[in-house]
Amino acid sequence: MPQPTPDTRIHFALHPDHPPAVTATVTGPRSTEARIALAARGFRDNSADSMVLARIDREEPYYTQQAAQDLQHDYDVDIDPVLQQEIDTEWTWGNHPMTHLTREEIRQVSATAQQIHDDISAGRLKVHLHAHDGWTTVAVGTYTDGHSVHLHGEDHLRQFALVYDDEAEAVAEFHRLHSVAVRPGPAPATDTEHAAAAAHTPPTPHRAPVDHDSQAPTQEAPPAAGVHTADPRVGEALLESFFEDNPDWWKVRTWSDETTVACHESLVMRLEFDHEARHRRDVAWTVAVYDSPVGERLWHATASATTPIDLVQTLLDSLTSNEPGWGPPPTGGALRPVDATRTLLEARWTQTSSARYVAWQAPDGSSSLHLNTYAAENPASQLPAWSVIGGTDPNRPDWAIDLSAAVTPDILAHLTDHLAACAPPAPRRTGTPPPPASPTATTTTPTRPRRH
Repeated sequence: MPQPTPDTRIHFALHPDHPPAVTATVTGPRSTEARIALAARGFRDNSADSMVLARIDREEPYYTQQAAQDLQHDYDVDIDPVLQQEIDTEWTWGNHPMTHLTREEIRQVSATAQQIHDDISAGRLKVHLHAHDGWTTVAVGTYTDGHSVHLHGEDHLRQFALVYDDEAEAVAEFHRLHSVAVRPGPAPATDTEHAAAAAHTPPTPHRAPVDHDSQAPTQEAPPAAGVHTADPRVGEALLESFFEDNPDWWKVRTWSDETTVACHESLVMRLEFDHEARHRRDVAWTVAVYDSPVGERLWHATASATTPIDLVQTLLDSLTSNEPGWGPPPTGGALRPVDATRTLLEARWTQTSSARYVAWQAPDGSSSLHLNTYAAENPASQLPAWSVIGGTDPNRPDWAIDLSAAVTPDILAHLTDHLAACAPPAPRRTGTPPPPASPTATTTTPTRPRRH
């Protein structure tokens, strides 16, 4: 049977702004059919006539060649000479940690990492928690079919570590393995993931210049009064001011100049400031409270380097004004969010609940408070139970303050009062207001962890 004459053209070329990503321009009467075939090979729509292949393993030229070979019998396939040169160039991962693997085996590892990345991006895999194990990022998530997994590594090195039949078992085991390093949601996107997302972003259409002479003058709306990200460097000035205003705290010399430690004269409270912390994932402030100078830690709190300085100031002020109440809260205190969040509800923050979390979000979405009910049920675990985060995406916060379950309630109340005062209120509706919500924290009892 004679082969049909190709009447639809596919032109492959390097992405002009984000190489080695590849663009595929499709023209002809069977464009829809060709785009479906390209989508099955990892290409995503970018405009009306083009698609983009952007991977986290930088193997776009290799997979473009595979796609071209598969499609050349049905379509008129053309590869740009610059891209062809990339395809013909032999290269290796110079710093790949799996030195015992062959080139094809490395591609298999990268392909698995790419599949995990695609599953997360498409919503097939929901990441519940992440942590840093001292070497790389680890995470726990659940697929839409019900099975859960532990992930290990980043970008082209991310792999499956463990597989579980039950989500609760996977989460409980993850908490046991990584303890205080556990953070809610997926880890912030890496530079490689940002680059892939940028390559997939459709180009901004050209806009004709505006004739300002023909436009009526407009007045810009004032910015909303919210909590804004602060310059991390102002933390050093805040620390010096803290020592000046609190003579009962003194500076403790350490072996490294990167960290300053402040100790209270009672020797039961320590404050650490990391001068090198600069990014939103870096912990700049750490507070720890103990039951005696040589006793167990009662609770702790951390703040990222980009936490607004006024919130850090509120945290420090609440420490110095609450010295008699440094001990643990009454039994079950961490499980009564109404005591610490009443101010937020009065400021018309939105409350939502799930099996493991209770969340309160500001009316403008600029900040939110999260309660991890699993951690709150076990104050002795020292896991972060409360998280105050900034930004519209709770999975990638602009800044964060984490507090353990046994934190003194007054300290949490000071933070929530500050948040309620900073975030603009939501517009009130006319008519009879609904009755106030009665928030309750849902709790779950983790089952005995087991590996599969």
